[in-house]
Amino acid sequence: MGRAYQNRKESMAKTADAKAKVYSKYGREIYVCAKAGGVEPDGNLALRGLIERAKKDQVPTHVIEKAIDKAKGGGGEDFSVARYEGYGPGNCMVMIECLTDNANRTFGDVRLCFTKTKCKIGTQGSVSHMFDHNAILVFKHDDEEAVLEALMMGDVDVADIESDAGLITVFAPHTDYFKAKTSLAEAFGEIDYEVDEIQFLPQSSTPISEEDMPMFDKFIEMLNDVDDVQNIYHNAEL
Repeated sequence: MGRAYQNRKESMAKTADAKAKVYSKYGREIYVCAKAGGVEPDGNLALRGLIERAKKDQVPTHVIEKAIDKAKGGGGEDFSVARYEGYGPGNCMVMIECLTDNANRTFGDVRLCFTKTKCKIGTQGSVSHMFDHNAILVFKHDDEEAVLEALMMGDVDVADIESDAGLITVFAPHTDYFKAKTSLAEAFGEIDYEVDEIQFLPQSSTPISEEDMPMFDKFIEMLNDVDDVQNIYHNAEL
């Protein structure tokens, strides 16, 4: 069906400072995931997938272990998920996912990114209805029908499945993430996922003109500089 997914990392680390930000974001997400679902990866599939993704992004082992050890302690920061949405440069739709211990501070920081780039932050639900909240699993396999059958046997509500160049891409509702991974593991054993994430996928795209591109780049850069921002999703066609 040709539906491409938006890579959640809008700009990868190119400097030591940028790498530190990536490490910090992974550390925070691993801490929250381990504290909520347990510190053992074998019993917490979300944590397991997160650790594998962190390793692929070259996050040092000590950063991962420190976050898990912190979660074992049971105390520490009380982070919560905060999502903000609105319209970015070129009138593209944007969703920003944060982990915060101070919602007022985070809202102020995110709102400043909108106002400084002449964009409009919206109310909850203003653009989120135009995104699908999906689990995305990409792995090497050459039999799309066998994969689909395994998922159907596991009662997974598959939204889409693609096969291209020896890779299978499965899209499923985020609520079926655990069922999907469990069903695939039971059918095919241990799988080394190329992509193992839950993302907001836009249902349509908005072209960004050359005139709007500098402001769009500035907008994304400002959001990436906000410590509490974890993920940025948009429907901009670059």
